Amino acid sequence: MTTRVLTGITTSGTPHLGNYAGAIRPSIEASLRPDVDAFYFMADYHALIKCDDPQRVARSRLEIAATWLAAGLDPEKVTFYRQSDIPEIPELCWMLSCVTAKGLMNRAHAYKASVDQNTDKGVDADDGVTMGLFSYPVLMAADILMFNAHKVPVGRDQIQHLEMARDIAQRFNHLYGGGQDFFVLPEVQIDDEVATLPGLDGRKMSKSYDNTIPLFEGGAKATRAAVMRIVTDSRQPGEPKDAEGSHLYTIYRAFARPEQSAQFRRALEEGLGWGEAKEQLFALIEDELGPMRERYDALMASPERIEEILQAGALKARALATPLMERLREAVGLRSPLAAAAPKSAAAKPAAKKARFVSFRGEDGGFRFRLQAAGGNEVFLSESFDNPQSAGMMIKRLQQGLPEDALQARGGSIELIMDGVLVCRLPESELPALRAALSEL
Repeated sequence: MTTRVLTGITTSGTPHLGNYAGAIRPSIEASLRPDVDAFYFMADYHALIKCDDPQRVARSRLEIAATWLAAGLDPEKVTFYRQSDIPEIPELCWMLSCVTAKGLMNRAHAYKASVDQNTDKGVDADDGVTMGLFSYPVLMAADILMFNAHKVPVGRDQIQHLEMARDIAQRFNHLYGGGQDFFVLPEVQIDDEVATLPGLDGRKMSKSYDNTIPLFEGGAKATRAAVMRIVTDSRQPGEPKDAEGSHLYTIYRAFARPEQSAQFRRALEEGLGWGEAKEQLFALIEDELGPMRERYDALMASPERIEEILQAGALKARALATPLMERLREAVGLRSPLAAAAPKSAAAKPAAKKARFVSFRGEDGGFRFRLQAAGGNEVFLSESFDNPQSAGMMIKRLQQGLPEDALQARGGSIELIMDGVLVCRLPESELPALRAALSEL
């Protein structure tokens, strides 16, 4: 069974070493597993809640995309996209907002923290609180529920948001499901073995504390300079060091093999100087980051390549989002104007159905489409295409009509070939149904 896993990255800053070890590296490793269907997105709408600097948001979107790709993310194996390229997400967010109790949002940790800070300052409880901050758990729920993710890797401080997403999904299913569930209830995925790196001062590595080690920004020189600023105790070379109590050793373990870590620990306990220990740590980190930095620099120099990858990812994502939103609009009463206006009576005639193409992503990861006749019967199922663009272009070609040489007989079957590409095989007996369906598009 394939498990759909979804992770979002807020585009409000430049990735640092802690982001790489704690989120990027483990997510890329998970995406390579055959039982994982990975959805990774840049949460640029969320960034607007925290950051009012347009240049910073725009730069961050580029840097984060380049970082993930340089670190080894394969866009052919995952669905990698920008939140703002999926218009169905804010539409779903509004639908979910309309079934979400304000009391639930009152209990959100971020909102309560803002209220507590304002109370301590003696100002109005909602001073500086925007609707974006207040209701962003609903947008997070829309991110998750849009693609019916089974698992969402989060830190322990984010568990509440997953619980809220489940509550909202259950409420919507109850109100509009009519015996069916539109949304899967997502589960929290906590990986306690994922590294949480300490920063230069021993606290959690965070931009907020200004204690980070850069990932690619500033090159190897900046990385080394940051490593050399890691705070250590005053023990001199030759004096035994407390490896377990050293955050330098904690960072080393996040990048070393077990045998390397054991050797480094022994060296510290036998009196290795802090300066030499930092040089060894930098060499270890650089061994992993150096090749990635070269790929990162090449991507940053070619933003059009990043944009091409993200647009392809958006097409893959919307292939799922668009049909779901059609179902949800129908469920809440946002039908087509003709369907909504037509009175229900014996004399009323239903609108004539047309033949249509239905595209989807198959279990093998390829992209296929069906041609359905006006009555709903399947005329053919296409061969698998490597990406959604190829499948979409083939659908457009079929909508324009069949060339004379497109249908070729092969031993009792008919092969539909367009531009030298095999679209499908079907029995000769289905040929009239094929021609009829194509004429009804």
